[in-house]
Amino acid sequence: MYCNDTMISICSSRFAENHCCIFAFYKKEEYDVKCFLYLNKEEKWKLTTGQDEDENMKIIETYGNYIEKWSNENPDRARWLLKTGWKAQNLKFRFAPDKRLMPAEQYLARLMMDTMIRPLERPEESAIVSIFTPCEILQEAGLHPYNVEGFSCYLSASKAERAFLQQAENTGISETLCSYHKTFIGAAQKKVLPKPKCIVYTNLTCDANLLTFKKLAKMYDVPIFAIDVPMQQNEDNVQYVADQLRKLKDFIEECTGKKITDETLTERLRRSKRTLEKFAQYEKESADRYIPADLVTPLYAGMTNNLLLGTEEEETYVDRLLNDVKKAPAKKGKKIYWMHTIPFWSDAVKNELCFQEKAQIVGCELSRVCEPDFDPEKPYEAMARRMVYHALNGSAIRRIEAGIRHAKETGADGVVWFGHWGCKHTLGAAQLAKRKFEEQGIPLLILDGDGCDRSHGGEGQTSTRLGAFLEMLNTETDENTDRQEESHDE
Repeated sequence: MYCNDTMISICSSRFAENHCCIFAFYKKEEYDVKCFLYLNKEEKWKLTTGQDEDENMKIIETYGNYIEKWSNENPDRARWLLKTGWKAQNLKFRFAPDKRLMPAEQYLARLMMDTMIRPLERPEESAIVSIFTPCEILQEAGLHPYNVEGFSCYLSASKAERAFLQQAENTGISETLCSYHKTFIGAAQKKVLPKPKCIVYTNLTCDANLLTFKKLAKMYDVPIFAIDVPMQQNEDNVQYVADQLRKLKDFIEECTGKKITDETLTERLRRSKRTLEKFAQYEKESADRYIPADLVTPLYAGMTNNLLLGTEEEETYVDRLLNDVKKAPAKKGKKIYWMHTIPFWSDAVKNELCFQEKAQIVGCELSRVCEPDFDPEKPYEAMARRMVYHALNGSAIRRIEAGIRHAKETGADGVVWFGHWGCKHTLGAAQLAKRKFEEQGIPLLILDGDGCDRSHGGEGQTSTRLGAFLEMLNTETDENTDRQEESHDE
């Protein structure tokens, strides 16, 4: 491949027999990454620059089709294409980030993509985990989180989820099981996702955990460790979970052959506490600021604030957030706090909330599931406390109260309660949440859909209901302004 003085080759990957190639280039003058996807000898080169949305979507759709096709014929090839495509996208994040995002969020996009790529490159150094597993112990042993929900999000973003969902259902997995879990199970069954070192999960919040991780452990034939978190919040239960975490330390040491010391674990928990404190501070400082928002950044924050908590990279992210918020302009439009997962793929939601000054998502429940009220000098009790007093553990009232508190801290004008398909915890609490939020003067929209599976989208209804909700918020503001003006005139 020829490169002149103005173009430097960043990535060049080639599959056997020239069936698939992905290239990325960095153009110095324009700071533009161009990713070429060549799918077979007969087809033309495909080009995406990040400027033409329709063109980009066509490429992603073709990319997803080939992942699905090859997952049936050659899983190793499908895995290679998945990894190489994500690497090409990460180059775009690195050299041609979305300038509409704050620098901290540009960094977060790269951090999250690195988190997804690493298990594909070094699965023997990765552990499959549920999203709320305390990962500090794993980090101390050099294990990287290989997360079910995160991977399924990225498979969906690559438009490859449909074949994996169908695979899981064809093998007896219920249609009503969470689509994130079904997607991951299907991809594992097709041998697209590699074998991990071990599996660590908790029963927190999601009943799908009890099926998914046992099934994966049997499928991959790897050691598994389950953390049982009681629903009641008390010190006895904190100690009960802490004792399990000490056993988890022994389990990880046996799996990896690496020694974990309480001293280094304590230092990592200190970093976790600082990170959570800084993130809470950022959300408060952002209340009267305008933060341009897409639909995936809040999900990234939800993932990393759980899976990467305790790492230098995650603390760097929140440090950058605090720096960026000081430079942000004054508040514009309506601020929406989002409860549960976000259907990032939905055009209906994009049209209303993606980089819109009239309304933007200012926070997501999943990024604030625990408070920094633990003592890092007692690392096992600290991690146990985060789990026992987790916002989504126990009564739905606890979750709702936490959501109300965080919505107020972010200066939210309204809240969307997203009823993700198959999530009984969220669906069952919807009406109670609406009543409790509105008692606090915060309008709430119950919006049903699916964060991962496009077939459960209901785009027409989503567009109508979300649009009407935002219009209602604006109408209320106009009426309040009119009343204030009338009062002033009198």
